[in-house]
Amino acid sequence: MKKLTHIDEKGAATMVDVSDKAISQRIAIAKGNILLAENTVKLIRENQIKKGDVLTVAELAGIQSAKETARLIPLCHNIFLTKVEVKCTLTEQGVEAESMVKCTGQTGVEMEALTAVNIALLTIYDMCKAVDKEMVMQNIHLVKKEKIEI
Repeated sequence: MKKLTHIDEKGAATMVDVSDKAISQRIAIAKGNILLAENTVKLIRENQIKKGDVLTVAELAGIQSAKETARLIPLCHNIFLTKVEVKCTLTEQGVEAESMVKCTGQTGVEMEALTAVNIALLTIYDMCKAVDKEMVMQNIHLVKKEKIEI
């Protein structure tokens, strides 16, 4: 049976010690989407949302949030990220967000990838809340994580 890595032998929360782990290239990909009203999709497509270019702002917010993950989630390691991409794609039902995060280090970047997707979607929510009261963020999940020995 696997044990929780962020709990010590006394049951207290603890940050995992990764100092003995080998340095490797880490990659994580996450996805999620937000369902929007048909009119909201139209407004985004026509760049008519009053707060500005929804997709570009959401992508930038996702990138910025990946870099701040350790400040947001108490037991995450502060990681030097070597690449963050966030792509928001408008669909007939809303927006799909996908992030890809890379680092060279001793721990993975799945939390950074998931944070990027969540914040990108929250940014869309914030920018569209004046015109859409029934938005739903959903299916936020890790698609892939990979460790490549160097």
